[in-house]
Amino acid sequence: MPDELLDVVDAADEVTGQALRSLAHQQGLLHRGVHVFLFNERGEMLVQKRSADRANSPSLWDCSVSEHVRAGEGYLEAAIRGIQEEMGVGGIELSLRGKIQMEYGPNDNEISEVYEGRLEGREPQFDPGEISEIKFMSLEEIQAGIADENGKYCYWFVQLMNWYMGRAAALKEL
Repeated sequence: MPDELLDVVDAADEVTGQALRSLAHQQGLLHRGVHVFLFNERGEMLVQKRSADRANSPSLWDCSVSEHVRAGEGYLEAAIRGIQEEMGVGGIELSLRGKIQMEYGPNDNEISEVYEGRLEGREPQFDPGEISEIKFMSLEEIQAGIADENGKYCYWFVQLMNWYMGRAAALKEL
């Protein structure tokens, strides 16, 4: 994956500079991200299994789209780009569910916005370079899988789902 230029932000989400993604993660610099929860007409969430060669959380299940916000890009713009790049679909109306701050892993500190949208019959065509598999799961199935503590889900996805379902989560709502 190519190194992207990201905005570095302070705790108030004000841009203080820029850094390459690798440097931001190496130095623990606070930067921006987005997550998108996409649902089908039955209310099931599209989840993706990260490819085995991903640097972070390989072969683990994640939400529909997780994306870094590039330097100069807005949160919503990054969410729309991420849906197109990762799932090959466009024209999805998104609603903002919230804004959070979380430590995603060692030295991976982000302020993220979480969006929700409906696929409305669109068929995702995922990027096989980043994703090995996709499927739809009910929120109950996802919660049951997380409760099993089987280690099949990304750490951040577990925290996001706990927050989304109104449970305690290792993140700060902004």
